Amino acid sequence: MTRGQILLNNMACGVTLQADGSLQTDHGKVLTGPPHWLPPISGTVYGVALNHRSLTNSLATAFINEPYKAAPVAPVLFIKTSNTHIGHGTAIPFPNGAACIQAGGALGVVIGRPTRKVSVASALDYIEGYTVVNEVSLPEVSFYRPAIKAKCRDGFCPIGPWIVPATGINPANLCIETRVNGELRETSHTPDLIRNVAELISELSQFMTLEAGDLLIAGTPLRSVNLQIGDVVSVRIDGIGTLENTVTAEEPAQ
Repeated sequence: MTRGQILLNNMACGVTLQADGSLQTDHGKVLTGPPHWLPPISGTVYGVALNHRSLTNSLATAFINEPYKAAPVAPVLFIKTSNTHIGHGTAIPFPNGAACIQAGGALGVVIGRPTRKVSVASALDYIEGYTVVNEVSLPEVSFYRPAIKAKCRDGFCPIGPWIVPATGINPANLCIETRVNGELRETSHTPDLIRNVAELISELSQFMTLEAGDLLIAGTPLRSVNLQIGDVVSVRIDGIGTLENTVTAEEPAQ
């Protein structure tokens, strides 16, 4: 069942998407107004850098130079801390003094049960479902060591609106579209991931246990979608959903 989480009466409340498009709360009530969406996940959010061919191909020359000297041979991980997690419809704060921020439309893979040392063949069995992620970032210069200041700003990881069950979704054949103010700005495809979803889960689970509710951001393409204050950015994955957020000015320091 497709499920999400909303804020209702100042409390988090689970909802399920019904066949007629309505939302029903965990208490059995059908929502009559627009929901205030929260991120639908509860665990740690792991990003995987350099896992899309468009990005690694663009850096082929840089990889052979100092300080890298070679392309990475293992997943380059970073964490999108909890302050970055926002839901569908929540504003993305534009940092004071930044020249631009960059969208990162991606497939989100939600882990369904403890996952440790699993094989590639069985890895997909550990997935609860899929969601849409916008892995927002400031422009980066270091790809082996993704910068916390670039990745972990408040509101820099919209997720949602919901989690779609894994059954019936083929993560190896999905199209991800990013639009800004209604204009298509980027199209990427999961077959262009260097490590597919099953390979990622298997490789990561060899050295750490992934827990139920954890989220893997499977990989973002070459950063090409710049955002400014006032932009409305949406990320759509067929069969999963559309995640939309507006960029607003960051609140001044207190």
